[in-house]
Amino acid sequence: MFEHRRRVWLRTGVVLLMGAGASGCPTHAPPRGREVVKKALVHTSLATAWTSPGAQEGGVRDGWLATFQDAQLQALVVEALGHNPDLRSAAARVEQALALLGVARSGLLPSVDVEGKGSFGIGQGLGSTLRGIALFAGWEVDLWGKLRYRRNAAQESAAAAEFEFEFARQSLAATLAKGWLMATEAHLLRGLAVERVKMGEELLQLTATRLQVGAASQQELALAQATLDSYRDTLKQTELARVQAVRAVELLAGRYPAGALEPRAALVELPGPVPAGIPASVLERRPDMIAAERRVAAAFNRMQEARAARLPSLSLTGSVGFVDSDVVVLKETLSNPAGGLAAGLLAPIFHGGALAAQVRVRTAEQEESLGAYAAAALRATNEVEDALTNAKVLEERQALLERVVAENARALELLTIDHRVGKVDLRTLLQQTLLAESARIALLRVRSEQLIQRINLHLALGGSFSVPAPAPEKPDAR
Repeated sequence: MFEHRRRVWLRTGVVLLMGAGASGCPTHAPPRGREVVKKALVHTSLATAWTSPGAQEGGVRDGWLATFQDAQLQALVVEALGHNPDLRSAAARVEQALALLGVARSGLLPSVDVEGKGSFGIGQGLGSTLRGIALFAGWEVDLWGKLRYRRNAAQESAAAAEFEFEFARQSLAATLAKGWLMATEAHLLRGLAVERVKMGEELLQLTATRLQVGAASQQELALAQATLDSYRDTLKQTELARVQAVRAVELLAGRYPAGALEPRAALVELPGPVPAGIPASVLERRPDMIAAERRVAAAFNRMQEARAARLPSLSLTGSVGFVDSDVVVLKETLSNPAGGLAAGLLAPIFHGGALAAQVRVRTAEQEESLGAYAAAALRATNEVEDALTNAKVLEERQALLERVVAENARALELLTIDHRVGKVDLRTLLQQTLLAESARIALLRVRSEQLIQRINLHLALGGSFSVPAPAPEKPDAR
């Protein structure tokens, strides 16, 4: 009987509390999309199209990593996503934000506590003399939306953390891909240095032979030896650069930096043109920009929460309990179980200006979030413009350097023949060798930079490195 009456009391209290809370005022929605852009970019307007040359028409696409057709790179990205320590920290921040959201949501629900008491007599054969159990429920009625604004702010902050985590994933994939390209470039530069050392050894041997027959001087022999030593020093530098580049990739992948990873033997080919969309699409697609917009919404809700905190608050409480005693005779007028409901109204009168100051703090925080959004928006569009401009310039440089490499290679071939027959001295040959090698290095770096700028463009546009999984097919309704 007692158990049945206790449940009835508790249900009645909870229903009354929920009914009172349902009468709260509706909350205001935070600014979204174009409204945020308008509020943030007060003195700047977005262009309707990219101003840099080379921008391709069409919507931004996902799955850019696969366009490089490098299975080893794709495997390294998957490994990094599972083992990178920085990404692990970013994931933990998401969990923290979601936990805080749970705390904020709990404020909208009643709190229920149970209390049990018992007193025991000692001596003269007395046992338990008094025992009882009570349930207490309390609820702050969200009249003005204070608790809902608090929940909404936590919800927006959690969403921002999730989008920031996604951008961290995209940034990690892009950074690792660029590191992989730089490791390959360093590996190829080391190969060029090895070729120069072999050429220097052959040139030193040729000069020594010419000296024996009187066709060269001791000065030329010393110059050939000094050149060979210089080539060997360059080889040492390129070997160090290669190891450092490989270790950087290993660190990104979450591996121990042993320098054991073997780069590619050649750079991948530059994929085809990339549709760039329009500047507004960058703000809608990039996870970091979506996160910045959510931060604006969170600040808006915190400001509204601070305003609502200046208004009266209503709290409801309810309780139900049961008391029993072995030796104490309870009054006949005391019903068992017993319970009750109560309401309390609290209106702030004077807090030394703290509530008004809190509103000013939250208002300033919202302005700060708008400023941060504006800076992020301009930075994002600038990254796209830079990547497009760099790609166009690098394309033109590649065409020029390919001709320079071919012309210098032909000139070196002719000078080598002339040097063997004594028409030109060693210094002239070395100067041409330096020009030819410099052109080859410049072309290699331009090709590598083209690939890096392509990755920068994908990241700046907000295109994901992976292709979304296809939606499951709906079952046949027939």
